Amino acid sequence: MLKITAIDNEHRRTLVLEGRLVDPWIAELERSWAEAKRADGTRTIVVDLKDVTAISQRGENLLFQMMADGATFNCCRGVLTKHVLQQVERRRETHSRKVGNQ
Repeated sequence: MLKITAIDNEHRRTLVLEGRLVDPWIAELERSWAEAKRADGTRTIVVDLKDVTAISQRGENLLFQMMADGATFNCCRGVLTKHVLQQVERRRETHSRKVGNQ
């Protein structure tokens, strides 16, 4: 199960994730992310991963897309989540370099 809570203030929307970032709940995060991007053109969007206990490959791919779209991340309690987020960041940097060289 994945619980998503949106916390808003004047400058930021935080999406707090709790549980497992795996199918079938990834679709719910995709919807929440799309809604946050539409509603919050000027606010920073922060994704809080402190209480995420598992991330599938598809979940990792979504985090990559969110990072590429400008999300920032508040992390992490678990070593696994921290490791996955570091991998996503490396992947984003590699992708950015490849796109920049074209």
